[in-house]
Amino acid sequence: MEIFVVGGAVRDALMGLPVNDRDWVVVGSTPEAMSAQGFVPVGKDFPVFLHPQSREEYALARTERKTARGYKGFAVQADPEVTLEEDLARRDLTVNAMAVPEALAHAGTSAWADQIVDPYGGQRDLQHKVLRHVTEAFAEDPVRILRVARFAARFADFSVAGETMAWMRQMVEHGEADHLVPERVWQELAKGLMSDKPSRMFEVLRECGALQVLLPELDRLWGVPQRPEYHPEVDTGVHMMLVMDMAARLNMPLAVRVACLMHDLGKGNTPADVLPRLIGHEGRSVKLLQKVCERLRVPTDCKELAEVVAREHGNIHRSAELGPEALMRLLERCDAIRQPERFERVLQACECDARGRLGFEAVAYPQAERLLKAQHAALSVETAPIAQTAAAQGLKGAQIGEQIFKARVKAVAASL
Repeated sequence: MEIFVVGGAVRDALMGLPVNDRDWVVVGSTPEAMSAQGFVPVGKDFPVFLHPQSREEYALARTERKTARGYKGFAVQADPEVTLEEDLARRDLTVNAMAVPEALAHAGTSAWADQIVDPYGGQRDLQHKVLRHVTEAFAEDPVRILRVARFAARFADFSVAGETMAWMRQMVEHGEADHLVPERVWQELAKGLMSDKPSRMFEVLRECGALQVLLPELDRLWGVPQRPEYHPEVDTGVHMMLVMDMAARLNMPLAVRVACLMHDLGKGNTPADVLPRLIGHEGRSVKLLQKVCERLRVPTDCKELAEVVAREHGNIHRSAELGPEALMRLLERCDAIRQPERFERVLQACECDARGRLGFEAVAYPQAERLLKAQHAALSVETAPIAQTAAAQGLKGAQIGEQIFKARVKAVAASL
C-alpha cells in the first residue's frame, strides 16, 4: 500500500497558498484491507474512506470510463492494479494532477524537490499560469467546463490553454452541456461567484458557448446598450461583470453576489425599438430570475434577496429624492421592518450595482446610509402602545396599521 496527497493541496502548496483540505489516494490496496486498518467506508459510487483519526478522505486509486451522458454515466474501476499515474490521468487539469508521498505531505515544499509525481506537466503549467486539460478524457465530463471556468475565476491571472478551450467548445457543440445536473451547475457557479474575480468565470463560459446553454438570460445581456450618461461602459454585459467584480472587491456574501448577478436580467429582452431606454426592466428581471432560480435549484434566501434587489434597485438608487412617506413605503416594499438584516444585504447589492460602472468604482453610495437611518428610525417606534390606543378609539385592522405607519413616517422625518 502506498499513500499520496493529491490535487488541490499540492497545487496550493506549490503556489504558496493556504492548504485547508487534503485529498489522499491509496495505491495497491482493497476495500477489505482499508476496513481492516480502521478506515470507515463512505463512498457510494467509488471506494472512499475516512481516516480513523484525522477523518480526512482517502480514496482508492481508480480509473473512470464514460458509458452514458450525465453525471452518473461513468464506469469506475478501483483495484490494487490501478497505478497512481492512471488515477491522475482521470483528473481535469494538469495543475490538479500532481501527487506527493504521504511521508512528505506535511513537510514544506522545499523538501518535496524531485518527489513530486507530475506525469502531465502540472508544475510547468503552474509556472506559466495555464489551465490545461490532462488527457482527451477531459471531454467525457461536461462538469469540467464549469470547473475550468471556476478555476479561471479563482486564479484570474491564469489563461485557458487553446486546446482546452477547443475541447470545451466541442463539448458544448455536441450537446454535452445540455445534460449537466442543475444542482451541480449551481454548486460550481456558487464557488465561482465567491472567487476574487467572478467575471472571469462568465467570460470563459461565454467564450466556449456554455453560458448561452446554462444561463441564456445572462448571455443575452451582451450587446444590449444603456444610456451612456448613466452607464459609461454602455454594454449591459460589461456592466454586469463590473458589478460582479465589485461585489468580490467588497467581500460580499453569496446571496448578495447572486442578487448582483440577476438584478438586470430584464434588460436582455427589452424591445429593440426603445433601446437604450430600459423602462420596466425591473419587473421583467424578477420574472426571469425566478425561472433561473427554479431551474438551478438556487437556495431560497438567495432567490428572495435577488427578487427584492431586482424590483427595487432603481428606487433605491433614486431614494435621495424621496420624502419621509415615500421612504417608508420603500422600506415596506423591501420588508425592511420585518427583515432588517436582509435589507442591509439589499443595500449592499445596490451599492455594487452603482459602483459597478466605468469610472464610478470609487464613488460613495450615500443612499445606503440615508436608508439605514430611516430604517432604524422606523424600527425605533414602539408599535404596541399605538395599537392599544387605536383599538381603544374603536379602530381595527388596516386602520391600526395606518396609525403605526404615520408614527413611523414621523420618526423617519425626524431622522433625516
